[in-house]
Parts: sequence; structure tokens; C-alpha cells
Amino acid sequence: MVVLSFQSVQFPTLNQCSVRRCGSTNAGGVQVIRCGIAEPLGEPAPMGQKTKYNDGFFEKAFMTLFARKMGKFAGRSSGKEKGWLDHDYESFVDVSRRVMQGRNRIQQQQVVREVLLSMLPPGAPAQFRKLFPPTKWAAEFNAALTVPFFHWLVGPAEVVEVEVNGVKQRSGVHIKKCRYLENSGCVGMCVNMCKIPTQDFFTNEFGLPLTMIPNFEDMSCEMVYGQAPPPFEEDPVAKQPCYADICSVANTNLSVCPKLQA
Repeated sequence: MVVLSFQSVQFPTLNQCSVRRCGSTNAGGVQVIRCGIAEPLGEPAPMGQKTKYNDGFFEKAFMTLFARKMGKFAGRSSGKEKGWLDHDYESFVDVSRRVMQGRNRIQQQQVVREVLLSMLPPGAPAQFRKLFPPTKWAAEFNAALTVPFFHWLVGPAEVVEVEVNGVKQRSGVHIKKCRYLENSGCVGMCVNMCKIPTQDFFTNEFGLPLTMIPNFEDMSCEMVYGQAPPPFEEDPVAKQPCYADICSVANTNLSVCPKLQA
């Protein structure tokens, strides 16, 4: 049995923070200071600040595995090809960003589906359906697994009680501040490279419905196992605008993120 180590974080002093490259913007009369600081006790940094993670061996191994799988679909990198365990979270996100370029919404989601399938042994989806039929127990069990096994990908999370079809159950996962969204700063990458393909994979390949509800105000996210996701056109994320201040490819002239258009 493989035990994943939880990532620890350290909190710098005010002087340590002051020597880092920080910036500030004024949004709606509220000054938002951006400084790459960390938070104590494993808690993510507040909105506008960046959480620091101390990734260990297992975290870097997963980053490398995902980055290499994704890299087969990405454009050529301008830098030297990284070896095993040379990948960090930034390079993993960079590969995802290169996959996004030149592809529409549907094509991006298809790439992620193929990457996920390539990481499973033959017949795994069918075996999953046998082991985890769409029951309350299966939903709660997968929610419990999500917290430790995907900590490296999405950051600190906790199992919460939700209501699915009128039944209360502990099949919800509250991601306090999604690491992927925080590091990419891109609405399109969150929706096309994470939310939609993950929902579809569990719902259609594994047969266990899953709905992911990102909160773009604070970068948190709710995962609800056992709840079928709505059609994209009816999902609130379909009308989400760009992060104008933090997305490197943001288009502020449009009311909806252009990467969400088919």
C-alpha cells in the first residue's frame, strides 16, 4: 500500500514577504496584494496570494507522470526536456497550457480523457463499475479517497456532507483553494482540463456520477460524488469570464472566457 505524504507549508515573516516580488491591483475599490507567500498549518493562501507547497518524492512522481503523458499532446517546449522527478507543479501546469493552445474546448477535454485512460490498466473502467456501482457507499468511499490521493493536484481538501437526490451523505469534497486553478490562473484550463473531463470520466467511464462546482471568487471547489453533472450549456461555468488580472491569455473584451466556446 502506498501512503502519500501530506505537503507541509511554511509561513514567512513580514520581512521575508517584503523582499519577494509583490504587486497590487485595485479591483472594485479593494486593494488586492499579490505576493507569493505560504500559509501556516496546511491552509491555502488567501485569494490574491499564492500558496507554497513543499512537494516530496511521491508528489513529484505524480507530477512527472501526468506531465509526460500530457506532453505527448503538447507543443514543443522552448526549454530542455525534463527528466524523471525534474518536473514541478509549474512545469506540469505549463504542459497543460501548451495542450490548450490551438485546441477548442471539446478537443482539450478529449486529450485529458485519453491521458486518464492511458494511465489505467486494460479493463479498469469495467472493473471499477463492478467494485463501485453508483451507490451511497461508493460515492462516500471515493470522496474519502480523493482527499489524500489528489492532495498533490488540488491542494488541501476535506470530506463534507452533501445532499444527493434528497439523501444526505458524506460524498462531498470541499477543496479549500484549488492548486491547479491558483497556479494556472485560467478559467478555461480549470473547466476544460479539469472539471468537465473529470466529471465525464467518472460519470461515463466509471459509471459513478460526479459534479464539480468551482467557485471562481475564492478558487475553492466542491466535488459531489453521486450527483449527475448538468449539460455544459446549463452549467454556470459556461458563462464565466476570464480572470482579467491574473490570466496571461485573458480577453477582457468578451463577457465569457473564449476558451469556453466550442
